[in-house]
Amino acid sequence: MNAEGTVSRMAAPERPNVVEVTNVDKRFTIRKDSSLKERVVTLGRQGRKYRQDFWALRDVSVDIQAGTTIGLIGHNGSGKSTLLKVIGGILDPTDGSVRRRGRLAALLELGAGFHPDLTGRENVFLNASVLGLTREETAAQFDDIVRFSGIGDFIDTQVKFYSSGMYVRLAFAVAVHTDPDILLVDEVLAVGDEAFQRKCLDKIRAFQAEGRTIIIVSHALGQVTELCDRVILLDHGQVFFDGAPITAVAHFRDLLEQQRLEQEPSDESDGREADFVRDTEEERDGARRPRGRVARVLSVDVRAEGKDPGDVIAFGDQMIIDVTVESASRLEGWACAIGIDNPLGQNVFGVASDKIDVSLPPLEGAATIRFELSDVNFAVGKYFVNASIMDSTDAHLQDLMQAASFDVEERQRSTGMICLPARIAQL
Repeated sequence: MNAEGTVSRMAAPERPNVVEVTNVDKRFTIRKDSSLKERVVTLGRQGRKYRQDFWALRDVSVDIQAGTTIGLIGHNGSGKSTLLKVIGGILDPTDGSVRRRGRLAALLELGAGFHPDLTGRENVFLNASVLGLTREETAAQFDDIVRFSGIGDFIDTQVKFYSSGMYVRLAFAVAVHTDPDILLVDEVLAVGDEAFQRKCLDKIRAFQAEGRTIIIVSHALGQVTELCDRVILLDHGQVFFDGAPITAVAHFRDLLEQQRLEQEPSDESDGREADFVRDTEEERDGARRPRGRVARVLSVDVRAEGKDPGDVIAFGDQMIIDVTVESASRLEGWACAIGIDNPLGQNVFGVASDKIDVSLPPLEGAATIRFELSDVNFAVGKYFVNASIMDSTDAHLQDLMQAASFDVEERQRSTGMICLPARIAQL
């Protein structure tokens, strides 16, 4: 993988375009009348109130060169699957044009092109003919298709009795044995067991080595950065970014975080502030144990030493995490903790002040606790920092989830989930 986050392969200069998407718009009409009777009643001018235009794509222009692997990413509803179907000729654009060169094979939906009442054998010939193969060509490839799919015992069973995994295994096997110049793949690599997923990835890498063009829609961002030369990020039907996979994924994660923050209600409100003050007063009066928070986390700030907040974290940096907390009454025997999660919500690191034998002084008012993490070795991507404040009984007074985030840059000298110092001991 090179410095720009793309997969390094020998590339012929000035490759021709095999797909040209020019100023494409795609509109769908969403109807609000659910029955035929309602549609008859709402005919004419009044019917406009019962339908709404939705623009899935807006002024999209993309040129795709032969022999490249392109990733399409974006949040649900961003238009990536619609763009793939427009490229594949499944949907016609409302406006604009699409030009293609070469044989195209598409895996757009689970079991698309299969007839449920036909056997697997019959569907192989049917699906292959749809993809452009003659009966003789399909017969020559048939044994390889069945072997690749791994469903030999069920090949003469009606496919309506197949599991979803068997469906996609057979569909993928047919598609990759039609000798396509362009392969379109929409999320189907997420179906099937790990062994079959590995077989699919190996086949895609073989296609890459043969110089075929592949366009992939996937939510598996690690898979996208590993496989693709270039990634197109769509947002609300428009091209938000088109370029290096690592950069595209970083932009996408920023968009997802922005969307999450916009949809999440504010944690602070006048009512909560009042509860915080009232409960603190009750504790001072000794009336009873406070019902709400007696202390809280105000903010979390993250940066690498010597860098500005927001700069990417590099392997070997010292990370500084400042957690600001507050208590209106004196709080003794308390502790502060941080946790770092990856985008999937998996905890990759956590530490608490009491776990590392640090006794914090009594808290009254605001204070900032600084955590220093040396020689960080996180994998490339976005991470989220959670912070907690606990009392002397280890009860959590407040957990502030995803209070801050940071990005880790791509490593140039290694790959994988962690980065370890490595050397060659002897030849």
